[in-house]
Amino acid sequence: MYDPVKDGLEKSVQGVEYLEVTPPTTLRDLVHCFWEMRTDGVLDDDVTLHAMPDACVNVLLDQLDTRIAGITQLQTSYVALPLGSTFHYAGIQFFPGVWRGDPDQTVDHYVGEPYEGDLPLVALSRATATLPLAEKAPLFAGFVERLAAEGVVSPNPLTAAILTHLDDIQSVADMAAVAHLSARQLQRTLKATTGFSPHDLLKVLRIQQSFRRDYQLTFADQSHFTHSFKKVTGFTPGAFARTFEV
Repeated sequence: MYDPVKDGLEKSVQGVEYLEVTPPTTLRDLVHCFWEMRTDGVLDDDVTLHAMPDACVNVLLDQLDTRIAGITQLQTSYVALPLGSTFHYAGIQFFPGVWRGDPDQTVDHYVGEPYEGDLPLVALSRATATLPLAEKAPLFAGFVERLAAEGVVSPNPLTAAILTHLDDIQSVADMAAVAHLSARQLQRTLKATTGFSPHDLLKVLRIQQSFRRDYQLTFADQSHFTHSFKKVTGFTPGAFARTFEV
């Protein structure tokens, strides 16, 4: 299944812990992982997170200030998120296309304000703030089950087919063929369920794919790969590898 890379922290950053927990089998068509990122203490310098687009939706919880939470999804380019010198975040990463909540509640930037939406994110953050990730996970799973029962998340057969056959997709035409849809149907359905056009979704998925396999299996040549990679990440592949832990 689709396995997007974690967001980038510069290799020089010390004292930050990132953990992931795999969801229960019953939720694996909805959730990629439950995750946590925190400092061990107060760092000497402020940290900036290089957030990578992956077409996933995240429920994000600030566990130092449990009033702050949000639903995040990046589009087709990275975002630099200033985290400061001490932080503790946790969340739920949903696969592309499974989020059916209000798109107006989804943001593509730093979340630093108290949550004012309809979902019980603050209550979830308060209930999990002091727990290790392994103990947060059952509460996160219960929250996802509640979202599923309310129709806020549900399996997306279209994006599941695309992600399952990602190695075979080189173009939007390939994507439409895998989905058994016309180009027009693909455009309409993807935009409605993910917010992405087929071209933009393919762009993001191919860059994510390049971290897991030889770029020559995905891109026509090195020049095309480098241009696409820099447009999405802000770095050439070599500079990215030298700068960030992936």
